[in-house]
Amino acid sequence: MIERISHNQLFQLILANIRELIREPGVLFWGIIFPILMSLGLGVAFTRKKDVVTNIGVIGQTHFRKITVPDDKLGNNTFIFQSLTWKEAMIKLKRGNLNLILEEKNGAVQYHFDPMNPDAQLTYLKLARVLNTPTSLGKATNSEILPLKVNGTRYIDFLIPGLIAMGVMMSCMWGVSYAIIERRSKKLLRRMVATPMKRSNFLIALITVRVMMNFVEAGLLFLFAWLAFNITVQGNVAALFALFIAGNFAFAGIAIFISSHTAKTEVGNGLINALSMPMMVLSGVFFSYHNFPEWSIPVIQKFPLTMMADGIRSIMTEGAGFAETVLPIAILASTGLIFFVAGMKIFRWH
Repeated sequence: MIERISHNQLFQLILANIRELIREPGVLFWGIIFPILMSLGLGVAFTRKKDVVTNIGVIGQTHFRKITVPDDKLGNNTFIFQSLTWKEAMIKLKRGNLNLILEEKNGAVQYHFDPMNPDAQLTYLKLARVLNTPTSLGKATNSEILPLKVNGTRYIDFLIPGLIAMGVMMSCMWGVSYAIIERRSKKLLRRMVATPMKRSNFLIALITVRVMMNFVEAGLLFLFAWLAFNITVQGNVAALFALFIAGNFAFAGIAIFISSHTAKTEVGNGLINALSMPMMVLSGVFFSYHNFPEWSIPVIQKFPLTMMADGIRSIMTEGAGFAETVLPIAILASTGLIFFVAGMKIFRWH
């Protein structure tokens, strides 16, 4: 019986595939170890801490600086109050640094927040219990909710720029990098190199088509957001185009570098995910990266996706122009150039 199984064709094929898989440590790393490392990192980032710190903007002066509400079951809630002008508070709100703005008028506490933002709603519910006492914000005990529905302060205004930036990253990573790796694994690059084709033209053409597609995809997304949510560009449109092109060039250069030497599609999948997944989680696409620990924020702000998303938000919601976005444009363009040149130096066509 055992001898019959050992000579069975299906058994031998399964055994051969197992051996082939074991011989590729890269496949095992990206398929097994990397997801464990990702779960560890996200678990540390989102595990309940002793204190949940929330920043609250207060229009005018306040005698409060910090209030901590102890809770043995859900963890302590610490509210840090910042005295701001309306202009400062709106900028911080648009950037995701604040969820809620407080103002005291005629003996009543006014809560300004986006009613469609679940984090803002939760902050209001927690804070209202604390401030509805005679000792809070002077002697104000009444409260009033004033929803913020103007452009730039809603959650959708925060989300759309992040989705545009993420779309560029994912399009370049999979549309450029994976396409090259797949063609190399199928020996197509070797055949193309045998023709009188200039090698750089192949890569430039691949990047150009992908950038054109990104313009179409981003344009359709913005058109939908404009029609459905009345989202507009409040800043310089030319600066937005420059930033968009620089972001495309940055991720296209990184894609060329990643795919410059890889011949296995499984390893290529792992490399692409290893780069795109952390940025997609950390760079403030769906929620503000200020929710992460303070020590990690300077690192997160240096990610290409963070620079692009923050730059698009500043133009679309804060009215920024070239003066405010020239630095991220220069950094993104330089990043793309450096990685493209480095990738071309070690690029393997077979």
